[in-house]
Amino acid sequence: MLTYPQFDPVMISLGPLQLRWYGMMYVFGILSGWLLGRYRAAKPWNKMTPKLMDDFITWAILGVVLGGRIGYVLFYNPSFYLAEPLKIFAVWEGGMSFHGGCLGVLAACWLFGRTHGMTFPEVGDFVSPLVPPGLFFGRIGNFINGELWGRYTDLPWAMPFPGAGGLPRHPSQLYEAALEGALLFVIVWVYSAKPRPKGCVGALFLLGYGVFRFLVEFAREPDSQLGFVALHWMSMGQVLCLPMILFGAGWLIWAYRKSA
Repeated sequence: MLTYPQFDPVMISLGPLQLRWYGMMYVFGILSGWLLGRYRAAKPWNKMTPKLMDDFITWAILGVVLGGRIGYVLFYNPSFYLAEPLKIFAVWEGGMSFHGGCLGVLAACWLFGRTHGMTFPEVGDFVSPLVPPGLFFGRIGNFINGELWGRYTDLPWAMPFPGAGGLPRHPSQLYEAALEGALLFVIVWVYSAKPRPKGCVGALFLLGYGVFRFLVEFAREPDSQLGFVALHWMSMGQVLCLPMILFGAGWLIWAYRKSA
């Protein structure tokens, strides 16, 4: 069994100003997406330009923050926030949903495309390879916060997390950082290195994320306020991943058959 490293949640203190690791992981994710987006915008088959990328990053931030928070409130703890509505705004206490953030970014892609004369699949294909680095940093933030830990295991790399009863658990945040962040980035970035049928880069991202998250959920402790929500073994994360898997696989099959 490994020992969980005791992190100070505060990265830097500047007088009364505190920069927390969790918040800085979002900053790192946004910066990585913006820089990769400017690099990707130089490719001749993209309609997105570096100037448009500078504009889009603001739309993306709003989509991630608003969608992620609203998604968490609606998908994971609606009864609590119905009783404590002001807590909805306490984002520093944690509580963000990837699936909500994904819906927020999809809405941002659609609105941005309409504003700048681009189709929704065009914007989605451009943005999809930029997302996994943000997921990587987000999961590292979860690990530093000691939250969203895994289920009990006797594997040699298990570790007891603070507040988790002292039992050795899967470091599922690191599994997600490796799969949904690093590996998914490599897969989607390499696939998008040359022109593909419209919508297929975005579809591959949805399929890849859905599959990786679905698998990791078997090692992740279900949310205490929800438990298993379907078939006595499926978590909310797995339920929300099913539409992503089905849509991503379906779009890829349809697009390649259409282009054949």
